[in-house]
Amino acid sequence: MLDSNLITQQTKNWILSFIIPLQICPFASYVIDNQTIQFNVSNALTLEDALADLNREIDYLNHHQAIETSLVIFPNLFAEFFTYLDFIDLAEEQIIAANYEGIYQFATFHPNYCFADATGPEDVANYTNRSPHPMVHILREDSVEKAIAFYGNTEQIPANNIALLHSLGLEKIKALLSKVM
Repeated sequence: MLDSNLITQQTKNWILSFIIPLQICPFASYVIDNQTIQFNVSNALTLEDALADLNREIDYLNHHQAIETSLVIFPNLFAEFFTYLDFIDLAEEQIIAANYEGIYQFATFHPNYCFADATGPEDVANYTNRSPHPMVHILREDSVEKAIAFYGNTEQIPANNIALLHSLGLEKIKALLSKVM
């Protein structure tokens, strides 16, 4: 098992050194600055335990309204990206079954993230969702709606991120991430 404090710190460093400075997520600095983000390192060793940990985190969010968002980090599972995607499918089914659709949504991050429309694993666009460890970002839908109202034109964020990463180039992005991953 990996040290949960180290994993949390790696994740925070990734947010502070990559996500916020490059404005990959323009909302990230708000939750960091206001300390309304929860970091939860899962010790799950099975798919069932990982799903249970996600459920517990959603329950935590239900009872702690001051927390805007949560990152559930899975350092012991999902080394393979496609296994991780299968897990995400099951997690999203769980959200629907628990009647949380429209209340919570997931954003997904993985060390080997690869978009379906990417030109390959080394397409720099993939790095917008590459993280130190497999993780699920649980977002409150109402917080997302507030952010959209505040920031406007959020539909452009993914395209802007991809354009930015392409302009910086793969080697520079890898160098930035090597400091935190």
